[in-house]
Amino acid sequence: MPSKNTLKELRRQAAQKQAWLCFYCQLPMWDAGPTEFLAQYAISPALAKRFQCTAEHLEAKSDGGKDVQINIVAACIFCNATRHKAKYPLNATKHAAVVRLRMAKGKWHPPQVMAALAKRRMAPV
Repeated sequence: MPSKNTLKELRRQAAQKQAWLCFYCQLPMWDAGPTEFLAQYAISPALAKRFQCTAEHLEAKSDGGKDVQINIVAACIFCNATRHKAKYPLNATKHAAVVRLRMAKGKWHPPQVMAALAKRRMAPV
């Protein structure tokens, strides 16, 4: 089993490849700490927590997915957790479609957060 440092590196590689945008909602994420993120977007620490970068397995580990680059994308903690909290979790592709549909309707993240984060895309902080 790969070490936590390996998964951390896979997460960072995926986030860099995705320009630090969540695989699902396409909004910016933070990695090392939320301080600069909070300052840039002027949202509360509780709301900023939603956008912490996590490693997301496209094929869940419980379904045999591995900690390898092709199976790891970067997702905000809210999108990642929401996928896995469902009674019958969708696969990553279907979850992305649901998230993007709800985003288009303004019904995924709170409206003030979506407005603040959509104004300007950024590199990780």
